[in-house]
Amino acid sequence: MLKGQELTPFRKQLLAWFRQFQRDLPWRRTRDPYRVWLSEIMLQQTRVAVVIPYYERFLERFPTVHALAAASEKEVLRLWSGLGYYSRARYLQKAAQQIVAQHGGEFPSRLEDVRALPGIGAYTAAAILSIAFEEKHAVLDGNVARVLARLGTTRGDLRSSGRWQELQECADAYLDTKSPGEWNQAMMELGATVCTPKSPQCLLCPVAQFCEGRKLGIAELLPEKRKKRATVEIHLAAAVFADEDGRTLLLPPPEERNTEPLVDYVPTLASNLWHFPTIPVAGDAVAKLRTHLRRLQVQNQNGNLNFIAADKVRHTVTHRAITVEPFRISVKKLPRIKGAERVPLSEITVLPVSNLTRKVARAALSASSSAKNR
Repeated sequence: MLKGQELTPFRKQLLAWFRQFQRDLPWRRTRDPYRVWLSEIMLQQTRVAVVIPYYERFLERFPTVHALAAASEKEVLRLWSGLGYYSRARYLQKAAQQIVAQHGGEFPSRLEDVRALPGIGAYTAAAILSIAFEEKHAVLDGNVARVLARLGTTRGDLRSSGRWQELQECADAYLDTKSPGEWNQAMMELGATVCTPKSPQCLLCPVAQFCEGRKLGIAELLPEKRKKRATVEIHLAAAVFADEDGRTLLLPPPEERNTEPLVDYVPTLASNLWHFPTIPVAGDAVAKLRTHLRRLQVQNQNGNLNFIAADKVRHTVTHRAITVEPFRISVKKLPRIKGAERVPLSEITVLPVSNLTRKVARAALSASSSAKNR
């Protein structure tokens, strides 16, 4: 850990670099705690380039905590659709409602009040309080932890409780208490753009002279890789109905059906969002889908259903590798499925849907185009 006289030039050089080279990001143009909070939630496990358009659309529709608190969950999830990790959106709205109910719509500035909000942990609380309120809290996320591990040649699994606590103490010691918000952003920016997981750009690093990992030639080997969980293969089949007007059927989230989920695929496939009738399969996918549709009590006036196979869809979620076999089922009239909604197959995002459901819809549309061109 850097100490004494080393800390002053370390802080000075990092802040000077940040002020000159920081990326121009929309949430850096404000200190509004609501906007800072929104950006921090959206950026969790999500790339900056992906977040920017979602952030801007979300704020256009929900410019204040009050607007977010008063909205329907369906609308919040629809605007979040495609961003992933949908529990973030649900917690975000619950926290907004708590802020309105308990704090008069003003984002709290005390650490204990911020930590009491749904979906906010130690890192997010420190980021919001330092950036929006200039409170003296040091952030520790994956980017900052990697920077600190290389600076001090920290070995082992950084996420182990004891080692993470040591890194937090180090981050606290390095914090520039005169500019805590700017300092935290500088540390995160360094990890995101220079001290990257692979091929760190040590020649461009503003604080390379302080880095023990670089001096020893092992910066790229730190942090040490964590053991990966074994990948779980999941095979699914989806029924994509399409009527003569190009409409399809989507099933609601499990909790809105007021029934127990039929199978345990739903959280994996749809993140508790709207989705096509889908089941896990092994063997004859069409036969399994027919059985599933009967279990859904599908009432059909179109005679025998014709299943047209579309290209398989592949999707990865954490340690799960998902393969979906979509089947387009063309009908004159859409069957009745309790709780389902009818939407244009080409515009299913009028409802909150996951990225995987979007992929399935695109595959079904492509299957229709291919059939017409034969």
